[in-house]
Amino acid sequence: MIFDRVKPLDAILATAEKKPLTRTLGAFQLTMLGVGAVIGTGIFVLTAEAAQKAGPGMMISFIIAGFVCAVAALCYAEMASMVPVSGSAYTYSYAVMGELLAWMVGWALILEYAVAAGAVSVGWSGYMIGILENALHINIPDALVLGPYDGGIINLPAMVIAGLVTWLLVIGTKESAMINAILVMIKIAALTLFVVLALPVMQMQNFEPFAPLGMAGISAAAASIFFAYVGFDAVSTAAEETKNPQRNMPIGLIGSLAICTIFYILVAAGVIGSVGAQPITDAAGNAFAAGSLELSQACAAMGDNAVVCSKEALAWTLRNIGWTQVGNLVGLAATIALPSVILMMMFGQTRIFFVMSRDGLLPAIFSRTHARYHTPHVITMITGVFVALFAAFFPVGKLADISNSGTLFAFLMVSIAVLVLRRTDPNRVRPFRTPLVNVIAPVSVAGCAYLFWSLSVDTKLMFVGWAVVGLIVYFGYSRRRSHVGLGHIEVHEDDSDAPPPPVPPVPSFKS
Repeated sequence: MIFDRVKPLDAILATAEKKPLTRTLGAFQLTMLGVGAVIGTGIFVLTAEAAQKAGPGMMISFIIAGFVCAVAALCYAEMASMVPVSGSAYTYSYAVMGELLAWMVGWALILEYAVAAGAVSVGWSGYMIGILENALHINIPDALVLGPYDGGIINLPAMVIAGLVTWLLVIGTKESAMINAILVMIKIAALTLFVVLALPVMQMQNFEPFAPLGMAGISAAAASIFFAYVGFDAVSTAAEETKNPQRNMPIGLIGSLAICTIFYILVAAGVIGSVGAQPITDAAGNAFAAGSLELSQACAAMGDNAVVCSKEALAWTLRNIGWTQVGNLVGLAATIALPSVILMMMFGQTRIFFVMSRDGLLPAIFSRTHARYHTPHVITMITGVFVALFAAFFPVGKLADISNSGTLFAFLMVSIAVLVLRRTDPNRVRPFRTPLVNVIAPVSVAGCAYLFWSLSVDTKLMFVGWAVVGLIVYFGYSRRRSHVGLGHIEVHEDDSDAPPPPVPPVPSFKS
């Protein structure tokens, strides 16, 4: 039952083979593509979260998360080069391991995209409120800009930005590649400015103790920081457009992740060395759980005078080392750039739903397009409602961890799929082959499992609950209506009936 109903790979590839893409990308272009796609939201909004979990040891956490991402990327790249069609890990799993596991992957991707969009919305809210209060001196009640876990009632700005992005997706507003490129440069320039100003005022005593919560804290921070790296699939899925992919794909993947890891370590060092990043503890010396109401209350009692209390860690750091206006500029950069991240995450979610609906696993109304705008308006609005609710009531760290649980599960399944397909279909053309696959793929599986296990108990229980709900939906509805189960093998991947994307095929800026 688990491995039945495999969607024929030849059917999936039939149309893709009719529209080959020109191979124009070299190693440098791929590396820059990866840097632009990876650097973004995570480093802006999760630095405080990582500091509360690991203290200065979060620098090691960045290295661990980057390594796991690298080996997962090499596996992802082989599948992406073989199956260059819509649907991402869901489609790969359908072609290799059958409908049930594909369904579970698609169900998990809801956590990757929709919940992550909520996390970015909360991150955007923190920086936007920081600008209003510090640059414009407009005081807004905490009850209206913080969720219950942070001591407020509802995060209205996060809801508003999620609603605005939903509206943009419904009407099909397009961004240009130039605008996206400008947003990437804004983010990179802001982080570079932060490093240049923060590193010179480092004090080595701020790095002691380096790992106040031990390896467990470093592992927990790595599991959260994984969110800061997701986006490398922009490189992996470019295999069909890459010159000499067997040489250039590893260079692009590993090179971009190495550059981003170094960048992240420098930013982390700037925060730790300049203002300190020790976790806040109770009277017994136990650290408060990141994203908890107890931590929020402790922060309020000490006047939010610690980076782990900040909702805009990088801007807060700059203001506290004497660069008030530059801190405001960094906050403004994040405020300008992050909405495009929300848009791309929500678009990714609607496309996964769209493909699953066309396969019969979700109701047909989910793939219905608007008569005027030609966008999947029904599922876009449903997704938008849930993203807004996530953003309104949950803190960024919890949302990022939940998102990571779905992402790690999907990457683990893709790594397994690479091994399975090497054995079941060894002669199929692979534009890119994962090097040392019998080593890399198991390491990827182990790394994803390790980071998943390092997530909080609440997050793991929530993922299990979500998976149980998914199984109920599958056996209660989807299995009986599956096109593959009914014998309807259709080639959907030409996207002839798919809604036009809101942006050209450029980096997704997910993280």
